[in-house]
Amino acid sequence: MALDSIAVSALIKELSTALTDGRIDKIHQPERDELTVSVRTFSDSFKLVISASPSNARVHFTDAGKENPKTAPMFCMLLRKHIQGGKIIAVTQPDFERIIDITVQTRNELGDIVFRHLITELTGRNANIILTDENSRIIEAARHIDFTQSSVRQILPGLTYQSPPPQDKIPFLDASKDFDIRFDDITKTAQSAIMSEISGISPIFAREIVYRATSRTDTMSSTLSDADKARITTLLNQYRLRALNGDFSPVLITETETDRIIDFSPFEIAQYENICTLTSFPTMSEAIGSFYLVRASKERLKQRSADILKLITSNLERLSKKLVIQQRTLKDAENKDKLRRFGDLITSSIYMIKPGMTELTVPDYFEPDTPNVTIPLSPQLTPAENAQKYYKKYTKAKNAETEVKKQLESTLAETEYLESTLSFVENCTSLSDINAIRAELTEQGYIKSSQNTKRKSKELSSLPHHFISSDGFDIYVGKNNLQNDILTLKFANTQDIWFHTKKIHGSHTVIKLGLNKDVPKRTITEAAQLAAYYSKARESSQVPVDYAPVKNVKKPSGAKPGMVIYDNYNTIYTTPKSPQELNLKILDK
Repeated sequence: MALDSIAVSALIKELSTALTDGRIDKIHQPERDELTVSVRTFSDSFKLVISASPSNARVHFTDAGKENPKTAPMFCMLLRKHIQGGKIIAVTQPDFERIIDITVQTRNELGDIVFRHLITELTGRNANIILTDENSRIIEAARHIDFTQSSVRQILPGLTYQSPPPQDKIPFLDASKDFDIRFDDITKTAQSAIMSEISGISPIFAREIVYRATSRTDTMSSTLSDADKARITTLLNQYRLRALNGDFSPVLITETETDRIIDFSPFEIAQYENICTLTSFPTMSEAIGSFYLVRASKERLKQRSADILKLITSNLERLSKKLVIQQRTLKDAENKDKLRRFGDLITSSIYMIKPGMTELTVPDYFEPDTPNVTIPLSPQLTPAENAQKYYKKYTKAKNAETEVKKQLESTLAETEYLESTLSFVENCTSLSDINAIRAELTEQGYIKSSQNTKRKSKELSSLPHHFISSDGFDIYVGKNNLQNDILTLKFANTQDIWFHTKKIHGSHTVIKLGLNKDVPKRTITEAAQLAAYYSKARESSQVPVDYAPVKNVKKPSGAKPGMVIYDNYNTIYTTPKSPQELNLKILDK
């Protein structure tokens, strides 16, 4: 859900309590529309995420780190100039809207005390982060809005900041206004009627009000009794009072069967009954952070990997068409011996051919029972020329078969490589993983090489996953095909144990033995579960995983990155498990 004004109200109370009188220590901008702001108070320190992502706009505290660009973006540098080192004196919610205004007291270039406002508009696709001075003059914004984008409200440096235009509705948090909801449109559900009259509430909250009043979420306005309408008004007043008093009960809503996080709410939710499980949080910030931690990360990675996925998919489609043509050519070449036989039969029966004949029927001496065979002839050609025509077709088919077999082998190897790369892209967990795969594809010639060779070199040398098994053994898992090669062929010793899913694309996994050569069965199982988890079969069960000493793993000459052959191996069937599920120590950097 997008943050509604109720959730923002809960956040304001938490932010105000924690940050007031704190000083802004550091500002980073890991994404174009996202900031991390570190704040020090007398007794504690906080890291605040401020995101204006159209689909994941949010503000909350976090402990998680995020990769920052080497060179800070211009907006970040300007924020550092104006508010870094400043003291936060207030955190407010203007006009009961989905807006958070952080007022900062700082000093200008002359040393005079001035005030700056860091305004975050959590308004869905129009979300923005805006810095203004004490006179509401816009200094800068994460997203510029000019006249071509909006004729109502522009966000540009130098203009006067204006709040988003108010809706013709009753603000939920405005205690000076009574709820007067018209349920006279019989085509609307009760939920829609509530949302059309009240601003600042989310669909899940409106549904909850209807559910608690009528025991259903899809109740139509036309079916509401006077008692139902009265209960809806009473509930709205009760929840408004709770919000104004800071009486929140933040929860995360998880689908019970799939364990998928689907929503969050500043109040407890009953509408899902037994379908979902509620997890309570002490603060709204923690609930929001937990909800967006997975969602925002996956969405960012999806955006950053979109071009790679498109590139790989288009190349796989090209290879698929190429494969069909090559297989058809090989199928046609299966008849090459018949063509040579026809030439021989014409030559041996040349005396039987009369001018203008279109076919020749003769005994086939190459077959045991010498059956008659009819050979098509070109009447424009002499008997000798007809024979030569078949010999030439035979030679062409033979040469094509030899060449196409080589091409087919190359096509299959390239397809195998791209499909394995696709599985790595789908399993990426960080931007550096995506960049490493992009660099690998550049090295392999699929992406045009750029000038920044230093960056490419660093990306190619990124480190594999590193875990400690329950028995204390080091387990390494490759993140891409180049890492697979380095891990298996250079990093691992001959006696280390190598794992890979059988005939399924995935990561090379290695148990480093060190001085201890006696590997417990539990560690073998954990390594196999990791190999299955970091493969195309992540969502499957009973996945076959082969394992063998590294000395039994070889790379064929000229093979694509990550492609190896192996022998003298064992196979274990296991269910994929993440390192978190296995409770392993994670040493990834």
